[in-house]
Amino acid sequence: MEVVTTKREKHHLRIKLNRPEKRNALNDDMVGALKLAFRNVQTDREIRSVSIEGEGKAFCSGADLSYLKKISDNTFEENLADSQSLAKLYYQIYTCEKPVLALVDGPALAGGCGLASVCDIIIASKKARFGYPEVRIGFVPALVSAMLIRQLGERRAIELMLTGRIISATEARQIGMITHLEENIEKKLDEYIDLFEENAPGAMAATKNMIHAFTYREMYDDLNRLSEVNARFRDEAEFKEGIDSFLNKRKPNWISTQ
Repeated sequence: MEVVTTKREKHHLRIKLNRPEKRNALNDDMVGALKLAFRNVQTDREIRSVSIEGEGKAFCSGADLSYLKKISDNTFEENLADSQSLAKLYYQIYTCEKPVLALVDGPALAGGCGLASVCDIIIASKKARFGYPEVRIGFVPALVSAMLIRQLGERRAIELMLTGRIISATEARQIGMITHLEENIEKKLDEYIDLFEENAPGAMAATKNMIHAFTYREMYDDLNRLSEVNARFRDEAEFKEGIDSFLNKRKPNWISTQ
């Protein structure tokens, strides 16, 4: 089964995360498939816009925790390469010259919330949930912080990242985390597709480049720096305890990790 599927609808490409049994959790195969899809988007002159969505009940639940446990014994260099791979995907979507929309009809958590955040427009249903619960499992919301702080400001970002709480789509709309809260997300997506069909593709690309030129270099540098933070923390006792307790459905014992 393909972990990522694509479907072309005229000049629009729908990209679907396809691991519903894992709540579309990110692993190296999915990250690789997404990077390939966006490389093709960038060079395909027929594509005017792109959307990302999840198969099943979740948009994306973040990193595959069983995969993180498996790689927790990796060397720092191996973990850094793995972290940089996700960072490159985020940057690839962020710098895509075509409009990118996230269609969120369920939970978008941790790295999955980051995946939505690097899109230009987020359309969410009332079933959507958003959050960065990394601290609850002894991890750090490193890469995702690059977008969250820029989009929401330090005050809101630090509250969300330190508490790890999951918020409703209504609250996400109120604080500016998402663009639209819709009863019919497909209808809103179609409205945007029609708008982008009417616009000059070169002018849209130039507009995106103009806007992101303010932060391209900073974003690139931040993601590289945060990849190291991500990789180093995978060797921490808290991380190993958090992952193990989650997978074994028990309460973590943070005291024993000190």
